[in-house]
Amino acid sequence: MKQLIECVPNISEGRDKAKINAIASVVETVEGVKLLNVDPGAATNRTVITFVGEPEPVIEAAFLLIKRRLNSLT
Repeated sequence: MKQLIECVPNISEGRDKAKINAIASVVETVEGVKLLNVDPGAATNRTVITFVGEPEPVIEAAFLLIKRRLNSLT
């Protein structure tokens, strides 16, 4: 039986759609991970990204998402 987990990170960017899309799109590069939702919040300047998959691919996707976000800060 497959074990699935959901990851729901929040990033501190809710207004720049190009940055949001670039950050969220990295999740879709990991095989076995499904991007479920990207919910930007301009008022709070925060975006909630939801994705699901088996544990190891989800961990990889989360790491890549964090790395992409940190790179977009510079």
